[in-house]
Amino acid sequence: MAASLFLTRGYQLTSMDDIVTVSNVSKTNIYYHYKNKEELLIAIVDQLIDRYDRQISLVLSQDELSIPDRLDRMLRLFADHQEQQDILGGCPFLTLYTQTAHVSEEVAAKIKAFFDWQLIGVERLLEFGKQRGELSQNMPTAATAALIVTSVEGALFVAKACARPRLLEELRHGLVSMLMLKR
Repeated sequence: MAASLFLTRGYQLTSMDDIVTVSNVSKTNIYYHYKNKEELLIAIVDQLIDRYDRQISLVLSQDELSIPDRLDRMLRLFADHQEQQDILGGCPFLTLYTQTAHVSEEVAAKIKAFFDWQLIGVERLLEFGKQRGELSQNMPTAATAALIVTSVEGALFVAKACARPRLLEELRHGLVSMLMLKR
């Protein structure tokens, strides 16, 4: 419940009293587990990262699929999550980072590490695709991985800001098509 409030109303606009009201848990019980709102935020970020890490790792490890198919499935994960929630900035990590990086260095570091891990995972997948001959040997791996990850983040935000939920689907098709160009 707290995660939903932070992502849809905003971290700064959500009080511990709001969380108590929505969760039907006593304030004493919440403070027993979390000494303050920042500690609760850190736990929420950890849960989000763990969920996305597991889902992305599962998709990226499916060796029976082609590299473009794995990237397509990974992009579908983000599109599906975006459609299921009304997150302020489109992406939970972008939303929480922009609202709380000045409040919690720990949250900022965790989100940075998540994106670093994501970039490395996409780079590895692209390198594997080049080794298997599915992707062009001339493709700049790090630059392409950066293009993919930043395009997804930007598309999540733009889809929300412009009320264009299909934008992620369009991006997905565009990125996969670009990867299939072998020259």
